[in-house]
Amino acid sequence: MAVSVTSPFVQALNTHAETLTSLVEEGRKAMGYFCHYTPVELIHASGLIPVRISGGPGDVEMAYNLAPDFICPYMKRGLEKALAGNYRFLSGLVQGYTCDIACGMANIWADNIDGDLFHILPLPYEDTEESRRYLQIEYRNLIDKLSDLGGNFSDSSLEASLDIYARIRTHILEFYQKQFEGKLPLSSSELWQVIQAGFVSVPETYLDMLEELQAELISLPVPDPTGVPVLISGSLIESPNILDFLESRGGRIVADDLCSGMRSASTTSRSSSDPIERLADLHFNRFPCPSRSRAEDRLPLIQQLIEKSGARGVVFIFQKFCTPHLSDYPFLSDQLKADGIPSVMIELDESWQADAQMGTRLEGLFEIIEG
Repeated sequence: MAVSVTSPFVQALNTHAETLTSLVEEGRKAMGYFCHYTPVELIHASGLIPVRISGGPGDVEMAYNLAPDFICPYMKRGLEKALAGNYRFLSGLVQGYTCDIACGMANIWADNIDGDLFHILPLPYEDTEESRRYLQIEYRNLIDKLSDLGGNFSDSSLEASLDIYARIRTHILEFYQKQFEGKLPLSSSELWQVIQAGFVSVPETYLDMLEELQAELISLPVPDPTGVPVLISGSLIESPNILDFLESRGGRIVADDLCSGMRSASTTSRSSSDPIERLADLHFNRFPCPSRSRAEDRLPLIQQLIEKSGARGVVFIFQKFCTPHLSDYPFLSDQLKADGIPSVMIELDESWQADAQMGTRLEGLFEIIEG
């Protein structure tokens, strides 16, 4: 039964290129982005459809002519798909400054992929009065560029966009709260599909889908929880098969620290009459990414997730060559071990294939936890 309630999200994922191409042919414009630090509300308020680039499992061939092998699979596969013409419906790319690879890749796209706007948005790290003034100037600069592209920005349209995305994030966080409590009648891979669909859908349509799903979930039975409760941490998960594999080896995912998961929804803003100030709040109040924060700052937030969800271990799922996450791992794993929370690290390439060695390592972690 749970499969049927998530089928609209699966369909949205599978057909998003065709859907967005049709909308562009009707006069809409779509703008790509890599990272949730990009202010999607501002893009949407300018009349464009924000679309998060996906890499997904697959081979890399053409991208090696423009980028080295030692960058993360996500960036390589995203470029591969763009070179193959899979992102012809985009008018360009906006990237909020996060990791160096993402920003370097935005420049490669600008030189090799058709589009009208390729923009890297500088983002301050510290929340100070000066930083907020600077950020608002950069927002206005992006607004001007989107307007030159045919955008139609206004403060009222930004207010509307902020409200839509706030409602979307509220629904997603409610799903996570149910997952913490063991009351979500969806598997981890189904929740993954629900969230990923939002990255490639028109926000208004996606919000309607979420509201319908919330209503349907009320009547669904919740299966008895089985498996060792764990938190997964990393950047993006690009295949739900990895989640199914983890749970097939004896784990049960009860929370995540992923930029394609909970981190994308964990941000708040203060009530303000100035929508640009609300947008700045969202930036400074995000659940931090390793490329934007120190491991020491992330640790308490991960510990809070563990406490809320009842996780008894952590599975770090990293993409190969993801320097920010790999650099944080030694500190985080040592500190969690001191708390009595064991962990294991898994690295994946662009195939996103689980193997026997991965299964053995997961089973070893679960055996340690169960004692």
